[in-house]
Amino acid sequence: MKKVMLLLCLFSLLGTQYAMSQRKTKYKAIYQLNSDDDKVIRNTLRNIKNALEDPRLQNKVTIELVAHGAGVTAYKKDQPYEALLQELQAKGVLLVECENTMRERKIAKEELFPFISYTPSGNGELIIKQAEGWSYVHP
Repeated sequence: MKKVMLLLCLFSLLGTQYAMSQRKTKYKAIYQLNSDDDKVIRNTLRNIKNALEDPRLQNKVTIELVAHGAGVTAYKKDQPYEALLQELQAKGVLLVECENTMRERKIAKEELFPFISYTPSGNGELIIKQAEGWSYVHP
């Protein structure tokens, strides 16, 4: 009888630990955008939206979109992406632009949407986030 009780307690404990670990799981993903192709930009934004809507990830995921190189196009005021970006930002997506790209292409912050954040280096951001355990996605 003692063995049966011990086994029941053990299984109960394991089940409780599993359930608690499932609730605490948080995911982090960094998406890279380095293309000015409209189709690539829209697909990237759609992929992020799809991840946010995945029932397994809802309220459990932090996403950052880092744009560098030609990807800066997505954040420019003269481009048609503002509503899509604001929708993602409203859901908690961090929208980040590479300052190296801005300097190299002579782009002022005033040319980009005012809700964009900045990083010194897009590549550096990718390296740091991956070292911190973020999943890397390059659609």
